[in-house]
Amino acid sequence: MKIVIIGGTGLIGSNVTRKLRQLGHTVIAGSPSTGINALTGEGLSDALENTDVVVDLSNSPSFDEGPAIHFFQTVGRNILSAELNADIKHHLILSIVGTHMMEGMGYMKAKKIQEDLVKSSGVPYTIVRSTQFQEFVPTIAAGGTQGNEVHVSKIDFQPIAAEEVALFIARFAISEPANGTVEIAGPDRGPMNEFVEKYVKATDAGKSVVVNDSNEYFGLAVPTSTLVPKGNAYLGEIRFEEYLRSLSPQA
Repeated sequence: MKIVIIGGTGLIGSNVTRKLRQLGHTVIAGSPSTGINALTGEGLSDALENTDVVVDLSNSPSFDEGPAIHFFQTVGRNILSAELNADIKHHLILSIVGTHMMEGMGYMKAKKIQEDLVKSSGVPYTIVRSTQFQEFVPTIAAGGTQGNEVHVSKIDFQPIAAEEVALFIARFAISEPANGTVEIAGPDRGPMNEFVEKYVKATDAGKSVVVNDSNEYFGLAVPTSTLVPKGNAYLGEIRFEEYLRSLSPQA
């Protein structure tokens, strides 16, 4: 099977590329550095010749609403147009659990636009919505840090290891299109503050975690269970404690 991965040289993309090649598939890791620019359309048509599956793991360099919408709209339209011409049988994108409930956040609004483009394209597709990565917890902690205090919400949280995100993406890429949305999550669910507190204790014991009573995520008020799957989800096996151990110099 020939698979083109847009964003194939990034954190998740390079891992997916490696996994699919190990399974014997022909994989093109698409990025501007490899001559495939989904934002300008350069190299797309040639790359998609005789291709079975396209995995779009591209990501906006800006989280601001305007630039993010421009990026996902432009890239989405360029890829989907090229796919229709190439008769691609499966288009897969990576999105975020709770995207449809966080459109007050510019980046999430842009991701929802990306999802809607895929749904209306006419190309068989799979949308994989992932919970937040375990590796993103340091960013959450940094965003809530005020001096020696880390202020964080107690909204529901179920982080997944980036390694298992790549594993699921590879698995879904070579499966039949879902023509719908599937969700993936980590094995551990609990209040966000508990995960952040474990991270802070493991990395900076001089700080203390302060739990606030507002259900917020980066300043946006959200329902308590926005960031976790609502129904059935595919669950990873790497626990958050394993991620914390990986941060230790003795690991």
